[in-house]
Amino acid sequence: MHILIIEDEPELRRQITERLKRESWVAEGSGDGQEGLYLASEYSFDAAIVDLGLPGLSGLEIIRQLRAKESLLPILILTARDRWQDKVEGLEAGADDYLVKPFHSEELLARLRALVRRAAGTASRELRIGPLRLDLNAEQVWIEERPVELTAYEYRLLELLATSRGKILSKQALADRLYPHDEDRESNVIEVLVGRLRRKLDPEGQLSPIETLRSRGYRLALAEDAHEDGGG
Repeated sequence: MHILIIEDEPELRRQITERLKRESWVAEGSGDGQEGLYLASEYSFDAAIVDLGLPGLSGLEIIRQLRAKESLLPILILTARDRWQDKVEGLEAGADDYLVKPFHSEELLARLRALVRRAAGTASRELRIGPLRLDLNAEQVWIEERPVELTAYEYRLLELLATSRGKILSKQALADRLYPHDEDRESNVIEVLVGRLRRKLDPEGQLSPIETLRSRGYRLALAEDAHEDGGG
C-alpha cells in the first residue's frame, strides 16, 4: 500500500514511515499543510494520515479541500487534542477515522487496513474511462470494445493509472507499487512497461492514452467523462 503522512513532527513522521516500511508498505511524508494538500491532490495514495495541527494549512482545511474536489482518499486523523469537539470537526470535515496521540503503532496499522478494506469494498467492479473499460475482478481490458491482452504487470500498471483518476504517478511510485520487494529493479523497467502498454492500447497511434510529464511521471490521458458501473 502507498500511504501519505502529513505530520509536522519529524521524529513521529520518521517513526510512522519506518513502521509502515516494515509492513512492506510505501510511505511518503510532508510536514507542511500546503505541500501535503498538493501531494494528496496530484498523486495516488491508498490512504492518508493527516495531523490536525499543521503549518501552512490545517489538517481540517486539507480534508475539506480534498472532499470539495470529490476525492475519495481514505483519511485517518492524527491529533494530540482530546476534546471530543475536535474529533467531531475532523469527521464532519470528511475524515474517515481518527487516532489520538500518543498511540500504539499496531492500532495505527489496524485502522489503516480497515480504511483501505472499506474503500476497496465500495469500489465498483467495472471502470470505464472514455474508450477504455476495465473489469477489476476478472482483470480484463477492452478499448472501444476490442479486448486487449496484457501481461500481469501491464495490467497492474494500467489499473494503477486508471484508478488514480488522472493523477500523476512518478516512475518511483509505480516501481514501488509494482515491485515492492525488488530493490534491484532496473530504472528503465517502468519506461519499458509504459511503452508496451501504449502499443497494445493504441496500435494505430490515434488515442495517446498515457501522457508523460517530464521529470514528474505518467498519467492516463483519455477522455474526462469517466464513470464507474457497479453492475460488473
